Amino acid sequence: MIFRSAVLFFLAGLAEIAGGYFVWIWLRYDASIMWGILGGIVLILYGVIPTLQVYPNFGRVYVAYGGIFIVLSLLWGWGIDKKRPDRYDWIGAMIALIGAIIIIWMPR
Repeated sequence: MIFRSAVLFFLAGLAEIAGGYFVWIWLRYDASIMWGILGGIVLILYGVIPTLQVYPNFGRVYVAYGGIFIVLSLLWGWGIDKKRPDRYDWIGAMIALIGAIIIIWMPR
């Protein structure tokens, strides 16, 4: 269950970041509207993917997802925008990720 959950969190994060980035390209770089349409489609997928989580609580799923999103955003910025995160970026991301892990996977 934890592996499936982690994969879904990763896919949701990737969809949100990629979809937002495609809209960014369209609007910030005056690119073709196809970038915006593609971004919109990917963002819809982002909205669907978290519903596949086995956890019944919407709030906990999204709170936990936030920590994973932070890490993925830093990795996206490093890989795509070539902006290497500094140590404070990583410290903050790890704090958020630890919080996400506690919220979603600790037994209740």
